[in-house]
Amino acid sequence: MTIQWFPGHMAKARREVTEKLSLIDVVIEIVDARVPLASRNPMIDELVSHKPRLILLNKADLADPVVTEEWVQYFKEANMKVLVINSQNGKGTEKIADACRELASALLEKLKSKGMKPRAIRAMILGIPNVGKSTLINRLASKRTAKVGDRPGVTKQQQWIKVGKSLELLDTPGILWPKFEDQQTGYLLASTGAIKDELLDFQDIALYVLKNMKVHYPNRLKERYKLEEIPDDPVELFEEIGKKRGCLMSGGYVDYDKAAEIILRELRNGTLGRVTLERLGE
Repeated sequence: MTIQWFPGHMAKARREVTEKLSLIDVVIEIVDARVPLASRNPMIDELVSHKPRLILLNKADLADPVVTEEWVQYFKEANMKVLVINSQNGKGTEKIADACRELASALLEKLKSKGMKPRAIRAMILGIPNVGKSTLINRLASKRTAKVGDRPGVTKQQQWIKVGKSLELLDTPGILWPKFEDQQTGYLLASTGAIKDELLDFQDIALYVLKNMKVHYPNRLKERYKLEEIPDDPVELFEEIGKKRGCLMSGGYVDYDKAAEIILRELRNGTLGRVTLERLGE
């Protein structure tokens, strides 16, 4: 299955990002802690490489904390400022304003040396769909300013949001890129909900998730689905889970569509535990 999604409003959003860059001091790039590299849009490097950047590993409550720390070190070694956050409950978000001030310190000193009055730091928030941008903005602004949804593509236009007196945020629609060079990226993004489900083959994506978890989290699968052993064949594992969860049709056949929906829902909402699907070196 080839996975791709680049609606017209995303092409427009890319143009708008380019047009607004001259107003921006710091770029805040939000990624999904469960798939840190897959959820980074390579176009962002191309568009904003000359701006100071803050990487936010969001949804950290759903990710494996040990693997998340490995990703933190990865970004630090690449000389990137990085924070681990959970935009839903606000954990880690209190550090964002200070991090932006630190990244913009050279600019602020330059303005001060020219005798200009201090002003709020202007930050642009970028990220792929459904990575938690609007939830974060509402958390930082302490009010429901940005539209929030559990599906990708909710934010359709840019808007400025004030965060206290020291920070102004420019929200932007989630932007994917025209073509995934590696279909692994497509599967990772589909697994975590960054691509519209209507465009996906749930069975294919669920099977991908099971193959990944069979290697890294076999005990989670055993515990959640009450399995004594993990079958060597991922398809047999898929079928066994379907039977355990009562996904049966007349004649005793497994309803694979229903089983796939359960597996993906439980991965995405954390019922399967804190799972990171993307690891360094794999």
